[in-house]
Amino acid sequence: MKTVTLSTLQAFKRAGETFSCLTAYDATFAHAAHQAGVEVLLVGDSLGMVLQGHTSTLPVTLEDVCYHTRCVARGKGASLLMVDLPFMSNASTERLLEDAGELMRAGAELVKVEGEAWMADDIRELTRRGVPVCAHLGLTPQTVYQLGGYKVQGRDADQASRILEDAHVLVEAGASVILLECVPASLGRAVAEALEVPVIGIGAGPDVDGQILVMHDVLGVTAGRSPRFVKNFMAEADDIPGAFRRYHEDVKARRFPAEEHCF
Repeated sequence: MKTVTLSTLQAFKRAGETFSCLTAYDATFAHAAHQAGVEVLLVGDSLGMVLQGHTSTLPVTLEDVCYHTRCVARGKGASLLMVDLPFMSNASTERLLEDAGELMRAGAELVKVEGEAWMADDIRELTRRGVPVCAHLGLTPQTVYQLGGYKVQGRDADQASRILEDAHVLVEAGASVILLECVPASLGRAVAEALEVPVIGIGAGPDVDGQILVMHDVLGVTAGRSPRFVKNFMAEADDIPGAFRRYHEDVKARRFPAEEHCF
């Protein structure tokens, strides 16, 4: 696989070709995902739940994310490395710039930030300083208590319209990628069609430009009840590299997500 950059993702979108993304938290699994063809790896603040055992992503610190970013950067190969800014990194523009700088120095190639249209000015400041940004909309786990739990967003027309408008605003501010989580498939399609930048989905239907899942969900080892948008690819594979390959191939062929994984 050639080195994946933002230009690669943009070329995929123009060609109507989808791409796969997967979370990674260490060098070994990052290497396995890269070998399977996965184009984008995410050091997600999901590490707070799948590695640290918390009930949300909120306890994850910048130090935690930087540590795992350095680990993944050593094993990612040609995959593009996206990294989450942790809870409250967006408390002020100054803190956001400092935290993003730490992530870039640790090896991030794309920084993901949660927030709606009000993040536009901060995204401008990041991109002015050379930090590529993925803006996360829909279900934003860092605001899960404000949302009242892990609920599908954008079901009603007003909320869907607001998410679409927020996406436009954040792209105009400089966001290079939009990530949509837990929204109806119809809204995922509408956002992907309306924007010139790639749209990555998790529980956002089959018509976005890229798909992402948490590695532990792909391997079927997540404790508790799995979300509807999850598929256990380990059930159809002989080993972990095989599960990663099956996930990547099913995304590229648009076999995943299927109807049963959509809202």
